Amino acid sequence: MAPSAVSVEAASAPPSKQLIPRGEDQTKEKTPLQAISQGVCLPGIPLFSSYDKHRAWMLSHMAGAFRVFARKGFTEGMSGHISVRDPEFPHQFWTNPLSKFWGLLTPADMVLVDYEGKVVGGNTSRPANAAGFLIHSAIHKARPDVTAACHCHGKAGKAWSTFARKLEMINQDVTYFYGDAQAVYHEFGGIVFSEEEGARLAAALGPKGKGLILRNHGLLTVGNTVDEAAYLYTLMERSCEIQLMVEAAAANGIPKVFVDDAAAEYTFRMASDAESLYWEFQPDLEYEREMSNGILEL
Repeated sequence: MAPSAVSVEAASAPPSKQLIPRGEDQTKEKTPLQAISQGVCLPGIPLFSSYDKHRAWMLSHMAGAFRVFARKGFTEGMSGHISVRDPEFPHQFWTNPLSKFWGLLTPADMVLVDYEGKVVGGNTSRPANAAGFLIHSAIHKARPDVTAACHCHGKAGKAWSTFARKLEMINQDVTYFYGDAQAVYHEFGGIVFSEEEGARLAAALGPKGKGLILRNHGLLTVGNTVDEAAYLYTLMERSCEIQLMVEAAAANGIPKVFVDDAAAEYTFRMASDAESLYWEFQPDLEYEREMSNGILEL
């Protein structure tokens, strides 16, 4: 039976990945999440006792991510999409229905498609985005480690994509995209309507990529959770905005001072793991839950 997009009963307090308690063995290296937590450590990413509970949780967070994106102004007509790999069927993923405003999306709106492009569950009243399917299916095929991917046509991302250049290490936050964590797709052939271009795009992201700048197009980010992918998108979009501001200042003769490689690598290592990036998104998600009058609740 195909999975439904409608939220089912989920654990009220799902268990999370266990971290080494602070004080038990000080010789063990702290995880990044332990290092940032002064006092009791934030819990890890929740674990679930059934696929149904896990799916309901994922779709709730997915709908919340779309609402965050709408609030931040990342919408552009029918363009843009998020995909989330189904926890039970790894060759299927959830995505948004075509031409519905992101700020109104609920878990029940999401469409489940397989790698062949067939709608196999969820909301069948609207189609998915065909270009989005080709992009996301290629990413999920090439990167089994990727649970979620986000692609939007945000204003700053589109502007910076004109230069077909990586973001520079000019502040602490952009170091989350240090080294192989970001890449550039140097081709542009219009709307993605071929499997070949989707595959080239996935290849450009590479095996370690977290963020991709698509020349003359926009941005794409991936993550272990939809929360991670969504936070990285908001961060990459804002980093493009800041880069453009810095370029304008530099054009007037003000020299740039870059974060050195050692500091950038250290910050990347201590801040861009899956659990820390999951938590980076929770404040925005918490706001959307509060504003949704229970629509996003499990």
